[in-house]
Amino acid sequence: MIGPAFVLSLLVGLFHTALFVMIRGRIGGQLPLVYLAAVLGAWAGDAIATRLEVELLLIGDYHVLGASVVAWLGIGIVALIGVLGPPRRAE
Repeated sequence: MIGPAFVLSLLVGLFHTALFVMIRGRIGGQLPLVYLAAVLGAWAGDAIATRLEVELLLIGDYHVLGASVVAWLGIGIVALIGVLGPPRRAE
């Protein structure tokens, strides 16, 4: 059985990935990695906020604020690695 936290993390990750693409413009081949980082970050953020008992912005037992903060942290890490990584060769 899939828990509601995972499903909500998929939706929160999708929302923040779409927001990132809208802000940045073009993202290219990093889109799957950004989405994966956002989903995993949202899932971890919910778990961290549950442990810390942060009771701000809840949907049921899901901590949206914690999930959003850590999702953006994951997106930022992937974007930073994409910028600092080696440049792609034009073919």
